[in-house]
Formats: sequence, structure tokens, C-alpha cells
Amino acid sequence: MAAAIEVQPVIKVAALCGSLRKASFNRGLIRSAIKISKEAINGMEIEYVDIAPLPMLNTDLEVDGTYPPAVEAFRQKILEADSILFASPEYNYSVTGTSSSFYFLFFISSFVLCLDDTAVPSSRGCKVVRSIGINNRRGFGGGLSQYHLRQIGVYLDLHFINKPEFFLNAFQPPAKFDAEGNLIDEDAKKRIKEVILSLQAFTRRLQAWN
Repeated sequence: MAAAIEVQPVIKVAALCGSLRKASFNRGLIRSAIKISKEAINGMEIEYVDIAPLPMLNTDLEVDGTYPPAVEAFRQKILEADSILFASPEYNYSVTGTSSSFYFLFFISSFVLCLDDTAVPSSRGCKVVRSIGINNRRGFGGGLSQYHLRQIGVYLDLHFINKPEFFLNAFQPPAKFDAEGNLIDEDAKKRIKEVILSLQAFTRRLQAWN
């Protein structure tokens, strides 16, 4: 009798964009990642989580242990995710203000901390994180902001994947995006697939350790 094949659970990924612009190239990276995961990768679901409704960090937002509905909804999306995909532009060699804000919203809500069994609110408490990004003008293609993102995530015990790295200069010929901000560069799409596969593999590895 043939042994039963173990079916692995689907990896749920929350995709966050550090830009609020509708035609953001970084949001285009996320759309491409979602499309690739649906068409070419089994066992993974990537959901875009809009950060536009989130308020800037303000501890006065907490009232009797609860936060505004937008924050609570965001919190639930992160709780349900196994891992996180960040796509953020680079401003002044760092992340955007919106990126910093939702990082600190992670902190005040205490839902990605891995301190001990009692501190983790669910089995999805420890998060694997993958960052991708774009420098819209010149330089390292968003690399400096990604490295700063990793520093910010240390206290939250976010498990960043170091390799393969993904940097992209949006204005370096040939064109990387169309007029609607959709990724059209085939080499970049291949690299995004490698990024997603690394995220899936490391998430499964971390889940096995836990």
C-alpha cells in the first residue's frame, strides 16, 4: 500500500507597500508577485494589504486595549499571515514615513513579537519577512532602504531573508514598467519568482522549527 502523501498547508503572505501612490512602482512589484504566485507557485497565497487607511503612530489611539477599526483590521491580516512581503521605495537612504508608521503599529499592537509562548497571540506569531524595493532615480535600486528596514525589524524579531536580494532602478533603460505602473521587465519577473520561492522555503523551515 502506497504511503499517504503529506499535504503541506498553504503559506499565507501579507504584502505591504510603503508607497501610497496609486501608480506606485512598488505596488506594481506586489501585483507582479501576486500574479506569479497564482500562475507558477503552488502552496502560496499573497494578499495585498492596503496601509492607506492606517493612522500615523499615536499611542492616544489605544482606548481600553483596543485601537481604531482600521488598525484592528490591519492587525488581523498580519495575525493571519505566515509571512510578510514588503515593497517600499527609498527616500533619503531610508524607508518612507508610512513604512515606519506601520512598523511601529506592529509594535504597539504586539502581534509579531516572539518573546515566549504566552506572548505570541497565535501560531502565526513569528513572521518571516522578505523585502523588495525600488529607487526611482539613481543609486542602489532601493538597497539602502531595505537594509534599514532590517534594522528596524530586529526588536520585533522579524526574520528577514537576506538572499536573493532584489533591487531595481525604475528609470534605468530599458523601461521596467508601463504607464499604469505594471512590471513589464521579464528579468525582474524572474527575480521576483526567486524571491517568492525563497520566502516560501524559509517560512516552511521556520514553521518546522516551531
